[in-house]
Amino acid sequence: MAASAPTTRDATVADAAACAAIYAPYVSGTAITFETEPPTAEQMAGRIVAALRTHAWLVLEDDGVVVGYAYAGPYKERAAYRWSCEVSVYLVPDRGRRGGGRALYTALFDRLAARGYRTAIAGMTLPNEPSEGLHAAMGFEPIGTYRRIGWKHGRWRDVLWAQRPLGSYDDQPAEPS
Repeated sequence: MAASAPTTRDATVADAAACAAIYAPYVSGTAITFETEPPTAEQMAGRIVAALRTHAWLVLEDDGVVVGYAYAGPYKERAAYRWSCEVSVYLVPDRGRRGGGRALYTALFDRLAARGYRTAIAGMTLPNEPSEGLHAAMGFEPIGTYRRIGWKHGRWRDVLWAQRPLGSYDDQPAEPS
């Protein structure tokens, strides 16, 4: 019997430990994220609940095992930014370049657009060719680079910011729901 194809679904708090385990090596071993201490499963559960309340959090499952996740949250707190959101995607390290990031982002963007969001923003610590490639393939356009904005693993790091539309800009937007 052939293995089933990976699927995306909305996360639940029951996915918190798996998401924390996926994220921990990025925190501890890379400059991809500027966090310096991996969040606990309990902290991750709180993040999932907060994202689901206002935006979205999805997981990628392969044969019942969570192998990646993507989420969105507010871009900035000022009222005029409320139709924009910041997005991120993380996969188990050996899952890169197999379509998981694309599947997660496609589903995430559909959910965000349905809630009324118009713009997705993503930040990528440089260098990070896999992330730059995924974001470009998903329609993100670079909007600027913050130079030497964070210090991690013994040196200053740059962050490339990019954005992509989630919906039309031709009308007055309804409040995101």
